[in-house]
Amino acid sequence: MDVLPMFPLGAALLPAQPLPLQVFESRYLRMMEVVAEGDGRFGVVLIERGTEVGGGDERFPIGCVASIEQVRPMPGGRLGVLARGRERLEVVRWLPEDPYPCAEVRFLPDLTWSQEQSGRLAETEHAVRRAVSVMSEYRPQPWPADVELAEDPVARSWQLAGIAPLGPLDQLTLLRASSVEELLERTAQLTGDALDLLALQFPDDPE
Repeated sequence: MDVLPMFPLGAALLPAQPLPLQVFESRYLRMMEVVAEGDGRFGVVLIERGTEVGGGDERFPIGCVASIEQVRPMPGGRLGVLARGRERLEVVRWLPEDPYPCAEVRFLPDLTWSQEQSGRLAETEHAVRRAVSVMSEYRPQPWPADVELAEDPVARSWQLAGIAPLGPLDQLTLLRASSVEELLERTAQLTGDALDLLALQFPDDPE
């Protein structure tokens, strides 16, 4: 069983997705020091109840390994960290926090690609990019509709799930996907649902 330092967040992290962090709590500053001196990996899980600051939160068991790519000091003793999602994980057991969260985890199987999924990938990408473009007319989006994505089709599928205008619980649903086909289908479905909800919120504005 692998043991990883854990960083519970109010957002879900998906494989191949960048994760920018501003770290300021003393326990997580210490955690980043230890992680950076080691293999650069830590786990990220979505908080179910509670907040990111202060502890005492409840967490979903499915998450993602993050691998540090950059660390830079910031004013006020903070750290700017850029990490990226890697393999998925499931928390088997939470360990005592000393001083930061750690857990025994098992890694979930990587999704495998088949050329038969190429059409589905193209359809989902069209749906997601269109949704991001439409949503940007109503509220700022973290990604532009023409954002460049990975050439690798599995990584690209995960990145589409990451840029889709969805909430963290929807992204957690996608994180549980057992195949690329399921991931792409659910991403397209949830993205369409988000656009339908937007139409209800702004009934007089055409998409």
